[in-house]
Amino acid sequence: MTYRAPIKDMLFVMKELAGIDAVARLPGHEEAGYDTAAAVLEECAKFNEGVVAPLNQPGDQQPSSFHDGKVTTSPGFKAAFRQFVEGGWQGLQHPLEYGGQGLPKLIHSACAEMVDSASLSFALCPLLTDGAIEALITAGSDEQKAAYIPKMIDGSWTGSMNLTEPQAGSDLSLVRTRAEPQADGSYKLFGTKIFITYGEHDMADNIVHLVLARVAGAPEGVKGISLFICPKVLADGTRNDVHCVSIEHKLGIKASPTAVLQYGDHGGAVAYLVGQENRGLEYMFVMMNAARYGVGLQGIALAERAYQQAAAYARERVQSRPVDGSLPKAAPIIHHPDVRRMLMTMRAQTEACRALAYVAAAAYDAAHVHADAAVRAQNQSFYEFLVPLVKGLSTEMALDVASLGVQVHGGMGFIEETGAAQHLRDAKILTIYEGTTAIQANDLVGRKTARDGGATARAVAAQIAATVDELEARGSAACRSMARRLDAGCKALLEVVDYVVREGKGHPNAVFAGSVPYLMLAATVVAGWQMARALLAAETRLAAGDEPAFMRAKIATARFYAEHILVKAGPWRDSIVEGAESVMALEPDAF
Repeated sequence: MTYRAPIKDMLFVMKELAGIDAVARLPGHEEAGYDTAAAVLEECAKFNEGVVAPLNQPGDQQPSSFHDGKVTTSPGFKAAFRQFVEGGWQGLQHPLEYGGQGLPKLIHSACAEMVDSASLSFALCPLLTDGAIEALITAGSDEQKAAYIPKMIDGSWTGSMNLTEPQAGSDLSLVRTRAEPQADGSYKLFGTKIFITYGEHDMADNIVHLVLARVAGAPEGVKGISLFICPKVLADGTRNDVHCVSIEHKLGIKASPTAVLQYGDHGGAVAYLVGQENRGLEYMFVMMNAARYGVGLQGIALAERAYQQAAAYARERVQSRPVDGSLPKAAPIIHHPDVRRMLMTMRAQTEACRALAYVAAAAYDAAHVHADAAVRAQNQSFYEFLVPLVKGLSTEMALDVASLGVQVHGGMGFIEETGAAQHLRDAKILTIYEGTTAIQANDLVGRKTARDGGATARAVAAQIAATVDELEARGSAACRSMARRLDAGCKALLEVVDYVVREGKGHPNAVFAGSVPYLMLAATVVAGWQMARALLAAETRLAAGDEPAFMRAKIATARFYAEHILVKAGPWRDSIVEGAESVMALEPDAF
């Protein structure tokens, strides 16, 4: 099934919710308004629909392969990557001074969603490279920036992120890879890194590994971790002592090579310190946050593709007469109420998460370049609050949507040839890598709620309450329905924020037992707020006669979100505030 980029919805969200016109008033983004966004998205859609999307299913059937220390990517990937970088897509959001295009994250996010939808396995290489570029822009020296960033932007080199070790997964305090200082100021690395996405491949001349390691004598735990650049090929053209010893056989994203890398088996891998010793985790968090947001986009992208495929199948598959007798014989299954419920669930959740992510991207842009320091700080807090919501909700949603996509296909969905099963397999990793859903939830509880006493969460809730007032003033049936559910969701959210702040120190098990439900509650309500804003905008534009069919669909989708998804807020509140004791009731030996 072919992929068609949802440009109309992307542009609607960018204009009405994320405020592309306001982004275009930011310093350095003056040329990046709506018209620029529309032109860029059109070109990006052509490339991904025509070049990348056709590689998705063949890549699943012919994964990357490993032989004699070398990785060969799936057929067509190398040529497509060359077209990708030659088209300027790798440098879209990166600074002009390094060969990028300097466009805002808002525009880049829509383009990233397209390549993710086209082929998630393919898209992972540019995603990791983007993160490496951002980390070096933040913490690299001028010489490091000049040496590495232009090469990554032009696609000669790619980037990878090396955190995980066999004994150190999410707990990076256990990292053992060691770095030994050398007389010339460089270091030599020794150790093993696992789960390294595109840690070895044949699509570029060099790979810039960003590696967490520990210098001798460093403090224990995360305070003693440093960040290093370790290129696969050194400046003099010699091969560095970092080698791929295997790649993983996976449930999904099979075309993306996930490498086990061995450092220092032949004397030590030459590496260069980024920033200061023992501040590596701080620097790597830049890359990790970029990747977490990017994985949220992957969830939206996968859900979009699963939805498109399911809707197309439902229009074609003939099965049974409609229950209301509206047709005299068997009809396409899209006429059946439960199929419509599934398709609406897929559509509403995908659109809500897209709105959430694009609004976050616009906040990122304002946080980085707005002229007013207070506005920058406010947007930074808002963006940081949204990142775990984008990552957590969008990836869990993608799994649900991909599963519904299989269900819409019925028995044919269980057959690999249709492609629906691939979306489900690919989606599972999204809730795991770059921090599991629980890790995002712990971040939301600890850093984003308890640390500031719930101030940011309450500020968001105040904005939601203002939107509820607008809905009630409008008074249409859809607005009344949305107002009722959004108001209830906002109140449930505030009750949980109060609970987290009140109980966090004294009863941490109770709070963290409900951390994932809190994440889902907060994200669903904040995404519902964006759907409410979309509803208001769509009603205004419909009244003006602007694209009536599209606007009516936006209104119907927003109302469905209110009546079928936002209504989960109350039960989540109950399980968080009242259900902690039962989570921990059984002793470990009873399981």
